[in-house]
Amino acid sequence: MKRLLVVAAVLLMSAATWAQQALWGTAPVVSPEIHSDNTVTFRLKAPKAVSVQVTGDFLPARPIETPRGVWEAPGIADLKEGKDGVWEFTTTAPLKPELYSYSFIVDGLKIMDPSNVYMIRDVATVTNVFIIGGGRADLYKVNDVPHGTVSRMWYNSPTLGMDRRITVYTPAGYETSGKRYPVFYLLHGAGGDEEAWINLGRTSQILDNLIAEGKAEPMIVVMTNGNAWQEAAPGESSKGYTVPSMHPDEAKNTVEGAFELAFPDVVKFVEKNFRTKKGRANRAIAGLSMGSFHSANISRYYPDMFGYVGLFSGATSKNEKSTSPVYADFDAKLKVQFSKTPLLYYIACGNTDFVFKSVTDYRKMLDENGYKYEYYESDGGHIWRNWRIYLTEFAPKLFK
Repeated sequence: MKRLLVVAAVLLMSAATWAQQALWGTAPVVSPEIHSDNTVTFRLKAPKAVSVQVTGDFLPARPIETPRGVWEAPGIADLKEGKDGVWEFTTTAPLKPELYSYSFIVDGLKIMDPSNVYMIRDVATVTNVFIIGGGRADLYKVNDVPHGTVSRMWYNSPTLGMDRRITVYTPAGYETSGKRYPVFYLLHGAGGDEEAWINLGRTSQILDNLIAEGKAEPMIVVMTNGNAWQEAAPGESSKGYTVPSMHPDEAKNTVEGAFELAFPDVVKFVEKNFRTKKGRANRAIAGLSMGSFHSANISRYYPDMFGYVGLFSGATSKNEKSTSPVYADFDAKLKVQFSKTPLLYYIACGNTDFVFKSVTDYRKMLDENGYKYEYYESDGGHIWRNWRIYLTEFAPKLFK
């Protein structure tokens, strides 16, 4: 009987091994492979392909013309076909520490790397990702430190007449400390939503690591949906699996300045449902691109609400044609805001960003009026690599 059981076990193991081989085929292709010197090899098994390329932000950027100016597009490199139809490309130089994104182009069709399960959506584009550790990029990794909690929540916005979704980060120990915390409202750019900063911006990893290192105060971070016509991120609302878009038709029917006018609804919800410290000294607001525009307008329209303001890759300017109270009397509102002496007014931009000139013009206007601010300039353009940098620079300055 014992011998029969052993034979049966061997047969089962053989069957399992055969089944795995039948399901997965030959040995798996490793991609991306990060070498000890931080060069990276990308591989794709495509024996019938004529051309295979890789495109990603680890390659030199390509300038492309758009209606909004020159943007930086990810570079492209050719893979070379090798044994068993496996195509391969290795970077010629080590990659600097960073979170990188990439995808393959096979005979003109962009596809994901089937060997890499890690992917992120940016508006309507999905890419694979990988991290080269070291330096600032270690802040983007999940390290062995106390971790905060990320929650997706719904709040009611009477101003917009709908329930809306937000993402909230609470620092490690929030659930048991009994303490009250300052709040940082972090806004996304055009086409983004309440998922953008937590996924692409690595907000929870950055805050976990900065707080653990004693470089940032423990804080609550609230990531809103800045599209006033939208309940939530695509696929997370009652509209179902809608196609993400930078300029959906719904936006045409949205009242100008609606998001700014409705922002107190978010603050009221957060301060009712979380243990928060009250007052402008305990509130910060910042955003990238469109979120920078929103942050500038909200902080100017509600000058007693936020003591800390961050404008990443964007600014704001006069809009004489607007009928919205948010944008009216620009100079007067800005004068009132700065008369209250912001604890920090922070501006950051890449030196090849298409908004660089408008940011420079805005800074010139602030200088001419004697309005104090702090400025940070980085290399590169309108890209998440920069916005992650700005978050790591801005967060440690808050609530000191």
